[in-house]
Amino acid sequence: MAYATSARVFVGVDAPQHGVRGSGHVARDRPVVDARVLHGRSPPAYTRVVPAPASSLSRVERERDLYRRLLQLGEEVEIEPFLREALTLIVGAVDGLHGYLELHDNQGGPGWWITHGLSPEQVEGVRHAISRGIIAEALATGRTIVTPSALLDPRFDRLESVRLSRIEAVLCTPIGAPPRGVLYLQGQARPDFFSGDDQACAETFAHHLAPLVDRVLARHRERSITDPTAPIRAKLRLPDVVGRSPALAAVLQQVALVAPLDVNVLLTGESGTGKSQVARLIHDNSTRAAGPFVDVNCAALPENLIESELFGAVAGAHSTATKRMGGKVEAAEAGTLFLDEIGELTPTAQAKLLQLLQSKEYYPLGAQRPVRADVRVVAATNTDLRQAVAERRFREDLLYRIQVLPIRMPSLAERRQDVRVLAAFFCTRACERFGAPHLALSPNALQAAEAAEWPGNVRELAHAVEAAVIRATGERATQVERAHLFPDAQAPPSGPSGEMTFQAATRAFQADFLRQALEANGWNVVETAKHLDLARSHVYNLIRAFGLERDRK
Repeated sequence: MAYATSARVFVGVDAPQHGVRGSGHVARDRPVVDARVLHGRSPPAYTRVVPAPASSLSRVERERDLYRRLLQLGEEVEIEPFLREALTLIVGAVDGLHGYLELHDNQGGPGWWITHGLSPEQVEGVRHAISRGIIAEALATGRTIVTPSALLDPRFDRLESVRLSRIEAVLCTPIGAPPRGVLYLQGQARPDFFSGDDQACAETFAHHLAPLVDRVLARHRERSITDPTAPIRAKLRLPDVVGRSPALAAVLQQVALVAPLDVNVLLTGESGTGKSQVARLIHDNSTRAAGPFVDVNCAALPENLIESELFGAVAGAHSTATKRMGGKVEAAEAGTLFLDEIGELTPTAQAKLLQLLQSKEYYPLGAQRPVRADVRVVAATNTDLRQAVAERRFREDLLYRIQVLPIRMPSLAERRQDVRVLAAFFCTRACERFGAPHLALSPNALQAAEAAEWPGNVRELAHAVEAAVIRATGERATQVERAHLFPDAQAPPSGPSGEMTFQAATRAFQADFLRQALEANGWNVVETAKHLDLARSHVYNLIRAFGLERDRK
């Protein structure tokens, strides 16, 4: 994974017509554009956008709000969340549609880029055109470029990328002096063009972005020295793998070991720990990455159709097989077959799977001849398969076949130091998914999330943060607070039946238990941490999260 300190931001074309609108949006006068410029046959050199007079106070307030949000982002310690949120912020601030952010390390290191609303094909097109046209001119001159239509602008109308994409409104401003990057905005959610306010907003963003990037990268470099996942991230493709705990690093090390080997893998661990994501990582970093990845939830397959769903069926094999049916094994040819909840397979399906793993052949339902298969099997379960073998619910020989290299997924309680960065990641993703204004978790909410128990692990945390974003958006809040994340803590902690919920009861017990331990140790946090076998920093987080205070009688 590469990191950087000089920036480029593009906003592309031909993507879905929607965008994330920034919170605190200030209404402004629309620009006045000469209609002859837009519709005449000759692209005029005198093309210009004349904004109507805008309120100086509104402009100052807008720049102030933008700078405040950038300062909040500057507290990040990871470069990826910082870049993603900064890109979302500026696209929303000018009612833009799409974005592309690229950074280059001014110390000679590798580059980094991130997109907003662009397909992979569009990204490749943008990256191919980086050295030419509008972006190149902004970098060469160090000046902001604004045009209502690049397609009709004589400076750019002959560029192939402009003609093919039919690029219209563009605002492009360099970042830093001399330029260390460029901010390129294209297309808007509203039916007009970039105004003088938009230009001022973009230039303010560009002015403050570079030093903030330096601060984030400095903290990131400092943290990466002790980040056990850093060496593995440099070797593997790990998109959306969030965290830097030793427990996560141990899993990634095992992924790096098994991914290039064409052997079967069994993933174990509690529900919601990310087994499906790790199965995908194994596939993406294997020699089969170009092949299909077929995900099958064995627990969701009807018992009478499991065999045909997995192995296919010939015409007439059963009442619904009116023609030949291809199964999931066939769909995964030359790729990876991921069998989630493998312990739910029927005995007959287990026998057929064992044959596939032993001989690389299988019989579709009703077939007389075997079919050769070139698939790699990755299986997952949250149950104890050895216990299932003892109870004769699972074949012992199949267990030995699928667990050539087993990987155990840690619970979220085992990687508690990842909770904050996971919560921040899910918050950003939820805002993008719901088209909500960009929101961030408050420090109090992050402390509460870190202190809470998550029996559903990462999946439960993700759903809780999504719900919190929805609540905060509904209240038009400027950030996600603890009350949004844990609404039960602000009201009587009871469920629909009036009884205390499990989550509320757990938090109440923890708070009371911690208070008793603190009082027993005279509120000496160091001694309390030793007594409870917790890190001192975690005890401080718990005290803040539960709002505990020493009795001053």
